[in-house]
Amino acid sequence: MRAGAGREVPEGTRLVAWAAFPKSCLAMRVRDALGPLFDDEIFRSAFGVRGRPGVAPGQLALVSVLQFAENLTDRQAAHAVRARIDWKYLLGLELADPGFDFTVLTGFRDRLLAHGLEGKILDLLLKRLNELGLVSGRGW
Repeated sequence: MRAGAGREVPEGTRLVAWAAFPKSCLAMRVRDALGPLFDDEIFRSAFGVRGRPGVAPGQLALVSVLQFAENLTDRQAAHAVRARIDWKYLLGLELADPGFDFTVLTGFRDRLLAHGLEGKILDLLLKRLNELGLVSGRGW
C-alpha cells in the first residue's frame, strides 16, 4: 500500500483549480469542507505492504464516493482522476499525476467486501458530515 498522497493540495494544483473554477465546484467544496476524509490506516487490513506500492485506499474510497455522486463507470472515474483538475484538487494530486487503471476500482471494492469493510466508507462519511452539522446523527 502506497502512503496516501494528498494530505495537502499541491500549490500548482491549487492555483490552477482556483483559476479554472473561481467560484469553486462540487469536488473542491468537498475537499475544502471535509479535508482528506479517509485515512489509509482504516483499510490496512485489506491492503498488503508487500510488492509494488498501489494507489492509497483512502483516495480510492474518495474516488468511489465521487464516482457514485456523479454516476460514473469505473472507466469514467479513473479517467476523471487522470484528466479533471477538480478531482486532482479533491484527491490532493499533482497536476501531472497519471492516475490509475480503471480495474483498480473493482479490486478495491473486492478487497473491501472480502475484509468486511464495505460499510466503513459510508460510516466515516456520515460521521464527518454529522461533525460538521450537515446531517443529523439520528438513525445511524
